Amino acid sequence: MFSLSGFSLHIMNDQSHPILLSTAYLPPIEYFVQINQSDEIYIEQFENYHKQTFRNRCHIASANGLLPLSIPVIKTDGNHTLIKNIAISNAEPWQKIHWRAIESAYNKSPFFLYYEDELRPFYFNRFENLLEFNMKLTEKLLHLIGIEKKINLTTEFIHLPKNMRDCRFEEKPKPESYKNYKPYIQVFSSKFKFFPNLSIIDLLFCEGPDAADYLNCLSPSA
Repeated sequence: MFSLSGFSLHIMNDQSHPILLSTAYLPPIEYFVQINQSDEIYIEQFENYHKQTFRNRCHIASANGLLPLSIPVIKTDGNHTLIKNIAISNAEPWQKIHWRAIESAYNKSPFFLYYEDELRPFYFNRFENLLEFNMKLTEKLLHLIGIEKKINLTTEFIHLPKNMRDCRFEEKPKPESYKNYKPYIQVFSSKFKFFPNLSIIDLLFCEGPDAADYLNCLSPSA
């Protein structure tokens, strides 16, 4: 079950059903919890684009507190543009802005230098399509964490899918306090209380190889 104000940690304990997720940019930790505890994962590509969600934005912890990062997009077919057709607007240097923000926030984290070269190309090579960009970035992050999962794309839109955990419409970029999240040491822990459920890169840069163990602890037992 999910909270409409963000991912909550009450997860169905049945791994036999596939999970259906929306695409997401630098997804929150809970997104990877869902992937990690699922055997069959699908990303919706035939939904209409939903603004102000994790589909094109994330949250990181900066020196000034919680910082949202948003990819500017173009709805090529107006309000009825399918997510697979959402274009990235490169009119402004959003990649340079995002990378500068990420570098500023995490260059003093224990593992930033270790993963920097793996993620840098996503901010220095031009991308035109949001879904393609998100998919490639998510697959890279799964690889860096050490999670081996095949991510499938849907072949049609089904409003009420059967025998599937449908998590497409339950995300909004408003991280809350999640009592089930064990605090780890974040870069600015001396200034702020623990920020739970940030973008997965916060966990990766702060915990490195232990990120997978952290996700496993959040997953429900079989």
